[in-house]
Amino acid sequence: MTENKKPFRKYLIAFWSLYALGVLGVVILFTLIAKGDLGFMPTFEELENTEPALASEVYTHDGEVLRKFFKENRTYVRFEDLSPNIVNALVATEDVRFYQHSGIDLRGLFRVAKGILTGNESAGGGSTISQQVAKMLFPREQYENKLDFVIRKFREWVIAVKLERSFTKEEILTMYLNKFDFLNLAVGVKSAAQIYFNTTPDSLNVDEAATLVGMAKNPSLFNPVRRPDMVLGRRNVVLSQMTKYGYLTPAAFDTLKTKSLDLKYKREDFKSGSGTYFTEYLRVIMTATKPDRSNYASWQDEKFKEDSIEWETNPLYGWCSKNLKPDGTNYNIYNDGLKIYTTIDSRMQRDAEQSVVEHLSTDLQPTFFSKLKELKHPPFSDDLSVSQIDDILDREIRKSERYHVLHERGLNFKEIKKNFNKPVEMSVFSWKGEVDTTMTPLDSIKYYLSYLRSSMMTMDVKTGAVRAYVGGPNYKYFMYDMVTGGKRQVGSTVKPFLYTLAMQNGYSPCTLVPNTEQTFYLPDGTTWTAKNSSSEREGQMVTLKWGLANSVNQISAWIMKKFNPQAMKNVMRKMGIISPIDAVPSMFLGTSDISLYEMVGAFGTFGNHGVYTKPYFVDRIEDKDGNVLARFTPQQHEAIDQKTAYLMLNLMEGVVNEGTSQRLRWHPVYGHLTADIAGKTGTTQNQSDGWFIGITPELVTGVWTGADLRSIHFKGIHFGQGANMALPIYGRFMNKLYSDSTLNLSQDTKFDRPPNFNINLDCDEVNKKNSQKNQTTTQDDFF
Repeated sequence: MTENKKPFRKYLIAFWSLYALGVLGVVILFTLIAKGDLGFMPTFEELENTEPALASEVYTHDGEVLRKFFKENRTYVRFEDLSPNIVNALVATEDVRFYQHSGIDLRGLFRVAKGILTGNESAGGGSTISQQVAKMLFPREQYENKLDFVIRKFREWVIAVKLERSFTKEEILTMYLNKFDFLNLAVGVKSAAQIYFNTTPDSLNVDEAATLVGMAKNPSLFNPVRRPDMVLGRRNVVLSQMTKYGYLTPAAFDTLKTKSLDLKYKREDFKSGSGTYFTEYLRVIMTATKPDRSNYASWQDEKFKEDSIEWETNPLYGWCSKNLKPDGTNYNIYNDGLKIYTTIDSRMQRDAEQSVVEHLSTDLQPTFFSKLKELKHPPFSDDLSVSQIDDILDREIRKSERYHVLHERGLNFKEIKKNFNKPVEMSVFSWKGEVDTTMTPLDSIKYYLSYLRSSMMTMDVKTGAVRAYVGGPNYKYFMYDMVTGGKRQVGSTVKPFLYTLAMQNGYSPCTLVPNTEQTFYLPDGTTWTAKNSSSEREGQMVTLKWGLANSVNQISAWIMKKFNPQAMKNVMRKMGIISPIDAVPSMFLGTSDISLYEMVGAFGTFGNHGVYTKPYFVDRIEDKDGNVLARFTPQQHEAIDQKTAYLMLNLMEGVVNEGTSQRLRWHPVYGHLTADIAGKTGTTQNQSDGWFIGITPELVTGVWTGADLRSIHFKGIHFGQGANMALPIYGRFMNKLYSDSTLNLSQDTKFDRPPNFNINLDCDEVNKKNSQKNQTTTQDDFF
């Protein structure tokens, strides 16, 4: 009997010895992994600083998200901002014993061990939420063998335990939901809730939460956009799990499992939506680096100078390059989860965009298309020769993406031009939506050149806060920004700067001046004589108010003779115009190229008691935790005195009440405005550009309209004047604003009258009292 026990004892000793060795081996393996001897192992400090890349969010002044800047579209959400539904669904489905274990679920561990031994990696299903977080924070690399897989799996277990020691259960759940990639540019639960259901994490209902949690098993397989039927089945599995573990009643489950997915999917797309031109401008200036002349083309001297001034004087320009995080590195708008609170008002922005679209699509563009049919080589002016048109098209070809692709393939320009004349299938822009068609790439260039564009900017006249910014009609197809990026001749919108000189020097709106030809003797020995576009009241004495209201060139020439071009240029500089200006007698025709941004800022001076306020775009920037990193205040200086500013408002009210902008008072579509409005239209040579800038007691708004190329324009002044191309957009916009009671704008608000102002602005009454002597003196001053 004793002899029979010896072999058993032997086997028993051998078994326990092997078991002990196995346990010792596992302990040693865990120890080596935990120490990092078998590969990377994060320290507790590294675990506590595992912040994921967070998208920066751009907010409007009234709290709407305009855009996100990101490499991963993730926005951090706190545990208290999570719906209990998403938490319960996650625990019930992924780790029902989550609140009982310390990172490793022993039952799941045995299943995983069995899977490893049998070579079936999917057999376990025992990864806890903590282990899944570990895998998200420190992703597995491709393993080469089973031992490598075991080591990596053990490493996740160790990290999971460390996570449990460093964070609370709620923090681990929050890390999971913030880190998980729900596909379709929805990284983290906040983005997923918005993109799939147009809601927030705290508002997710049970079936929405179950849908998102169902993706955790395999997001590519259970993609709601691509496989809604499979996702519906997976969602019901999650609902079943919630019912099984007491998070949902059977009755609720029976109701919910019959519901459809009810997706409200909207993909993040920075090329569409509201404020696209503005947010792209914001991205560019915030990420700008200090200007270096070597990075500018030879012809960009002025651009380099302007950018250099902005770098020195504008704290927002290059903000990320100028400011450091606590760790000494620069802020990054793509990773740091910044919250950028802008001055844009979402309601005004939408109204501005709609006004541009309405005028272009329903009125101006159809008229322009019909007029193009009258041309010899549409869309180009008949003033151009065939060779000039060919040169223009060659330049446009070289600017296209197709040209660069073909050039990279080694084709010469002759071969590329041949390619541009071969018909291809394409989708093109139209005001009725994208159109599938077949045309040559060269014809597509002509097609897009035939579209008129408009830009628009609205600013709070007192503070300089920009409330609406429309760089063009459609960012996807017309990406060039004509608010800050483009500059065009401004036409007669420049005349108020000249009239300002007169008001500063004792003249009034009612001053009588001769409407006669004015000739200037130029330094080169030649002469130049300003001409009127109309013979109305030719040779008569007229008021300055009438002269500006009707944009009479001879009146402007008379004022220019009283002063000089340099004096007018100085006024423009004081009022914020930084673009190059040629100080010549004809400058009052608006031949200088100036941005809409500059013009709106300058006109704001008239509505702000003579104080120039530089338009600004951002109120403050916060970090992801809500700490304020920067506040921005308007840059202001007195440009003209308050009396002059008020006189100029009165002059420009004449433009609206009895001059080139009268349509704002009577037009059936965009008129019938009763508010105090001071404004000025502008039309440039050959009708290439149409302008209108309007001032109310609260807002100053500028509108530009024209084609991409100046050689494409209306043939005649009737359709091509600023009163027809730009002013209707302003009228539509202001009518929308006054109809929106939430904006608290009133047409009864009046311009502020300066204290002790005693100048009579009733020109009929003033001129009745003027003696013949005063009229003769005025004429003598001229002659």
